[in-house]
Amino acid sequence: MMEKVLKLWKKYSYLILIIFIIMGLFDFKIATFAVVCMAAPIIVSFFKGRFWCGNLCPRGSFYDSVVQIFSNKKKVPQILKSNIFRIVIVIFMMSMFGVGIYKNWGNLYGIGMVFYRMIVATTIVGIILSLFYNQRTWCHFCPMGTIASVISSFRKSKYVLHISTNCVSCKICARECPMGIMPYEYREGILSHPDCIQCGECVRVCPKDAAGYDKIKEAS
Repeated sequence: MMEKVLKLWKKYSYLILIIFIIMGLFDFKIATFAVVCMAAPIIVSFFKGRFWCGNLCPRGSFYDSVVQIFSNKKKVPQILKSNIFRIVIVIFMMSMFGVGIYKNWGNLYGIGMVFYRMIVATTIVGIILSLFYNQRTWCHFCPMGTIASVISSFRKSKYVLHISTNCVSCKICARECPMGIMPYEYREGILSHPDCIQCGECVRVCPKDAAGYDKIKEAS
């Protein structure tokens, strides 16, 4: 039951983003609810890595369900995935966000406007980038995703993708992974890459059914 609910949420939660953008035009205060989508990926990362990014994020759903239709589907340049670029983006965006909140402190309408502009602007950036690369390009350097990725690199969780010995290194999974990860390199082990958003693309396309959450026993 939960699996079906998650599947529906992953496919249609982008409607929440659209409703959010439309309603925000009438009252910026509504945009303050975006704080949930800022805090959630970080909280979830302590338990399930970047699971939020690949399954629960409304904007991620928008990219996968809508934007991917016209996405170029090309590999994302390494510079956009580099740690230096990601750190610069985190510092820049968090600074801009912090200044905006500070200037509007005590003014819920003004704070909502800061949230709204940030969500709309970054979503547009993601759409534009998808015209040149794949639909999840933004996710490589999304500030919240970057922070979640750092946390994921330190966590020890049983909820991880496994690559079994059935893997024949056909590399189909690598071609389909929107995050540029090469799952086949984790053969007979845990797919421990901190940028894995657990979108399930590698599980879906594997011709040998080698990828999944119960393929091997995690070492204690």
